[in-house]
Amino acid sequence: MLKAGLIGAGVGFVLAVGTSLLTPLCAPCVALLVGVGVGVLAAVWEKPTASGAGAGLGAQAGAIAGAGNLLGQMVGALINGFLVGPEGLSDLYRQFDMPVAQLTTQQYWLYNLGGNCLCGLVNVGLAAGLGALGGLLWYQMAGKNQSVAEEPSVETEL
Repeated sequence: MLKAGLIGAGVGFVLAVGTSLLTPLCAPCVALLVGVGVGVLAAVWEKPTASGAGAGLGAQAGAIAGAGNLLGQMVGALINGFLVGPEGLSDLYRQFDMPVAQLTTQQYWLYNLGGNCLCGLVNVGLAAGLGALGGLLWYQMAGKNQSVAEEPSVETEL
Protein backbone atom coordinates (compact mmCIF):
# COMPACT_ATOMS: atom_id res chain seq x y z
CA MET A 1 0.00 0.00 0.00
CA LEU A 2 2.79 2.39 0.90
CA LYS A 3 4.73 1.63 -2.27
CA ALA A 4 1.66 2.20 -4.45
CA GLY A 5 0.86 5.43 -2.59
CA LEU A 6 4.39 6.77 -3.01
CA ILE A 7 4.43 5.94 -6.70
CA GLY A 8 1.08 7.71 -7.03
CA ALA A 9 2.40 10.67 -5.02
CA GLY A 10 5.30 11.06 -7.43
CA VAL A 11 3.09 10.81 -10.49
CA GLY A 12 0.49 13.09 -8.91
CA PHE A 13 3.16 15.65 -7.99
CA VAL A 14 4.47 15.90 -11.55
CA LEU A 15 1.01 15.99 -13.14
CA ALA A 16 -0.32 18.51 -10.61
CA VAL A 17 2.58 20.90 -11.20
CA GLY A 18 1.89 20.75 -14.93
CA THR A 19 -1.87 21.13 -14.71
CA SER A 20 -1.83 23.86 -12.08
CA LEU A 21 0.36 25.95 -14.37
CA LEU A 22 -2.61 25.93 -16.74
CA THR A 23 -5.37 26.26 -14.18
CA PRO A 24 -6.00 24.77 -10.73
CA LEU A 25 -9.35 23.54 -12.03
CA CYS A 26 -7.53 20.78 -13.94
CA ALA A 27 -5.98 19.30 -10.79
CA PRO A 28 -9.09 17.33 -9.68
CA CYS A 29 -8.81 15.29 -12.88
CA VAL A 30 -5.32 14.28 -11.80
CA ALA A 31 -6.63 13.28 -8.37
CA LEU A 32 -9.37 11.17 -9.96
CA LEU A 33 -7.08 9.24 -12.25
CA VAL A 34 -4.23 8.81 -9.80
CA GLY A 35 -6.59 7.84 -6.97
CA VAL A 36 -8.25 5.01 -8.88
CA GLY A 37 -4.92 3.86 -10.28
CA VAL A 38 -3.14 3.59 -6.95
CA GLY A 39 -6.17 1.96 -5.36
CA VAL A 40 -6.05 -0.82 -7.92
CA LEU A 41 -2.26 -1.02 -7.69
CA ALA A 42 -2.32 -1.33 -3.90
CA ALA A 43 -4.91 -4.09 -4.09
CA VAL A 44 -2.95 -5.95 -6.78
CA TRP A 45 0.20 -5.92 -4.68
CA GLU A 46 -1.40 -6.60 -1.28
CA LYS A 47 -4.07 -9.06 -2.49
CA PRO A 48 -6.74 -8.37 0.16
CA THR A 49 -9.03 -11.21 1.16
CA ALA A 50 -12.17 -9.10 1.62
CA SER A 51 -13.75 -6.22 -0.24
CA GLY A 52 -13.50 -3.96 2.81
CA ALA A 53 -9.80 -4.63 3.11
CA GLY A 54 -9.32 -3.79 -0.57
CA ALA A 55 -11.20 -0.53 -0.13
CA GLY A 56 -9.14 0.34 2.95
CA LEU A 57 -5.84 -0.31 1.21
CA GLY A 58 -6.97 1.71 -1.79
CA ALA A 59 -8.10 4.61 0.39
CA GLN A 60 -4.78 4.73 2.22
CA ALA A 61 -2.78 4.61 -1.01
CA GLY A 62 -5.09 7.22 -2.56
CA ALA A 63 -4.62 9.57 0.40
CA ILE A 64 -0.84 9.30 0.09
CA ALA A 65 -1.07 9.97 -3.63
CA GLY A 66 -3.43 12.88 -2.95
CA ALA A 67 -0.86 14.41 -0.61
CA GLY A 68 1.68 14.32 -3.44
CA ASN A 69 -0.92 15.91 -5.67
CA LEU A 70 -1.48 18.66 -3.07
CA LEU A 71 2.24 19.37 -2.85
CA GLY A 72 2.52 19.52 -6.63
CA GLN A 73 -0.44 21.84 -6.88
CA MET A 74 1.11 24.22 -4.36
CA VAL A 75 4.44 24.25 -6.23
CA GLY A 76 2.56 24.95 -9.46
CA ALA A 77 0.63 27.76 -7.74
CA LEU A 78 3.89 29.36 -6.62
CA ILE A 79 5.37 29.18 -10.10
CA ASN A 80 2.15 30.46 -11.64
CA GLY A 81 1.94 33.24 -9.07
CA PHE A 82 5.42 34.49 -9.89
CA LEU A 83 4.78 34.28 -13.63
CA VAL A 84 1.43 36.08 -13.61
CA GLY A 85 1.46 38.37 -10.57
CA PRO A 86 -1.29 40.79 -9.54
CA GLU A 87 -0.75 43.03 -12.57
CA GLY A 88 -0.98 40.11 -14.98
CA LEU A 89 -4.22 38.99 -13.35
CA SER A 90 -5.68 42.49 -13.76
CA ASP A 91 -4.63 42.50 -17.43
CA LEU A 92 -6.26 39.11 -17.94
CA TYR A 93 -9.53 40.36 -16.45
CA ARG A 94 -9.44 43.44 -18.70
CA GLN A 95 -8.92 41.28 -21.80
CA PHE A 96 -12.17 39.49 -21.05
CA ASP A 97 -14.02 42.73 -20.20
CA MET A 98 -14.57 41.62 -16.62
CA PRO A 99 -14.69 44.05 -13.73
CA VAL A 100 -11.28 44.37 -12.13
CA ALA A 101 -10.80 44.65 -8.40
CA GLN A 102 -7.39 46.01 -7.53
CA LEU A 103 -5.64 43.47 -5.34
CA THR A 104 -2.70 44.20 -3.16
CA THR A 105 0.25 41.84 -3.41
CA GLN A 106 -0.67 40.26 -0.08
CA GLN A 107 -4.28 39.68 -1.15
CA TYR A 108 -3.13 38.18 -4.43
CA TRP A 109 -0.85 35.65 -2.72
CA LEU A 110 -3.43 34.87 -0.06
CA TYR A 111 -6.09 34.14 -2.67
CA ASN A 112 -3.68 32.26 -4.93
CA LEU A 113 -2.15 29.99 -2.29
CA GLY A 114 -5.27 29.72 -0.14
CA GLY A 115 -7.50 28.78 -3.06
CA ASN A 116 -5.01 26.24 -4.37
CA CYS A 117 -4.58 24.73 -0.90
CA LEU A 118 -8.33 24.32 -0.47
CA CYS A 119 -8.62 22.73 -3.91
CA GLY A 120 -5.71 20.46 -3.03
CA LEU A 121 -7.36 19.33 0.19
CA VAL A 122 -10.51 18.46 -1.73
CA ASN A 123 -8.30 16.55 -4.17
CA VAL A 124 -6.81 14.52 -1.29
CA GLY A 125 -10.33 13.47 -0.32
CA LEU A 126 -11.18 12.66 -3.94
CA ALA A 127 -8.03 10.58 -4.36
CA ALA A 128 -8.68 8.68 -1.12
CA GLY A 129 -12.30 7.99 -2.04
CA LEU A 130 -11.47 6.89 -5.55
CA GLY A 131 -8.54 4.85 -4.24
CA ALA A 132 -11.06 2.98 -2.09
CA LEU A 133 -13.20 2.50 -5.17
CA GLY A 134 -10.20 1.18 -7.11
CA GLY A 135 -9.34 -1.31 -4.36
CA LEU A 136 -12.96 -2.42 -4.17
CA LEU A 137 -13.22 -2.80 -7.93
CA TRP A 138 -10.06 -4.92 -8.05
CA TYR A 139 -11.44 -7.20 -5.37
CA GLN A 140 -14.77 -7.54 -7.16
CA MET A 141 -13.13 -8.31 -10.50
CA ALA A 142 -10.09 -10.38 -9.61
CA GLY A 143 -9.71 -10.71 -5.86
CA LYS A 144 -12.75 -12.91 -5.24
CA ASN A 145 -11.63 -15.47 -7.77
CA GLN A 146 -8.05 -15.41 -6.55
CA SER A 147 -8.93 -15.88 -2.89
CA VAL A 148 -11.12 -18.91 -3.73
CA ALA A 149 -8.41 -20.44 -5.92
CA GLU A 150 -5.69 -19.96 -3.27
CA GLU A 151 -7.56 -21.65 -0.43
CA PRO A 152 -6.09 -25.08 0.30
CA SER A 153 -8.43 -27.99 -0.10
CA VAL A 154 -9.22 -29.99 3.00
CA GLU A 155 -8.97 -33.72 2.54
CA THR A 156 -10.47 -36.03 5.05
CA GLU A 157 -9.12 -39.46 5.63
CA LEU A 158 -11.30 -42.33 6.80
